[in-house]
Amino acid sequence: MNAKRLCTGLAAATLLLGACAPGSGNDSGGGAAGGGGGDKVTLTLNWVPYGEHAPFYYGVQQGFYADEGIDLDIKPGNGSGTVVKQVAQNQTTFGWADTPPLLKGVSSGMPVKSVGVFLQKGPASLEFLSDQNITKPQDLKGKTVGGTPGDAMYATFPAWLKANGMAEGDVKVVNMDAANKIAQLAEGQVDAIMGFFHDQGPTIEARTGKKVDYLLYADSGLNMLGTGIVVNDKTLADNKDLVTRFVRATQKSWAEAAKDIPAAAKAMAGLAENEPPEDVLVKQLTLAQPLLQLDTAGQPGVNTAEQWTGTIDLMKQYADLADAGEPSTYWDGSHAGGSGS
Repeated sequence: MNAKRLCTGLAAATLLLGACAPGSGNDSGGGAAGGGGGDKVTLTLNWVPYGEHAPFYYGVQQGFYADEGIDLDIKPGNGSGTVVKQVAQNQTTFGWADTPPLLKGVSSGMPVKSVGVFLQKGPASLEFLSDQNITKPQDLKGKTVGGTPGDAMYATFPAWLKANGMAEGDVKVVNMDAANKIAQLAEGQVDAIMGFFHDQGPTIEARTGKKVDYLLYADSGLNMLGTGIVVNDKTLADNKDLVTRFVRATQKSWAEAAKDIPAAAKAMAGLAENEPPEDVLVKQLTLAQPLLQLDTAGQPGVNTAEQWTGTIDLMKQYADLADAGEPSTYWDGSHAGGSGS
């Protein structure tokens, strides 16, 4: 059974039980799997489904979204920058996107905001096979790095080099399709690739049988907020209640998934399409879980103005973020319980 059919069944069952909040049509501007009595909502992921996304499928399976009167349709994405644009153009109700492309999108005039970053330590990294013996950023000098134009890592890679005292000419960047990066790394066509360590690392190891190491941007001078929920300004203005309910359901989905990662992975394996094998999903979500930083955030998706200011300042310093503004330019933390929003 796929996610769309399950969403429909859950929403219909909830309606019959009388537990679903009254639907408000499709004010939010998103497409959906039909059949339920709740708000039809689309969530577009930052990429094709991988372990980081398991909490959303777990939330659908467990009825957390249906409990909030939401009939959720989860769609694959094609990079955070593209997702931000789709939210801005009302092609999807909510987006799951990395923070640097969100900042760039807002600064270029896109009417979008974050309503909560969940991965509060960014997963952006340089990944390489262990036999490369790369242990610090400077070891990449003279090497070839594969990246995909338009994704979050590619956009901030020059900033990462600059933060580590390196020039763009110190590394040869090869543009490549995201779907080919893993194969090209395994075949030795590039020395390293840009990617999310918790996504591609387990995938590479599963496909090649070789150990993968990585350098996290966050651990080497460029610690920026990672992936979270993006929404159109009009949806925020016209349908605040829907935004609050969606954020609340997502927070519960992530909190419960963190308590039982195998169950979340199993739910995703049963609902998603073209996802990695279940054991890889478990590894990916296990690596993602510490990035929530629940010891300081308290619950998933809760940010502070200080975190946003730090990310904005880094983007101003290293990524030419023009007319940056205050955190409130990019973020409305009132739905997730953020401080200083």
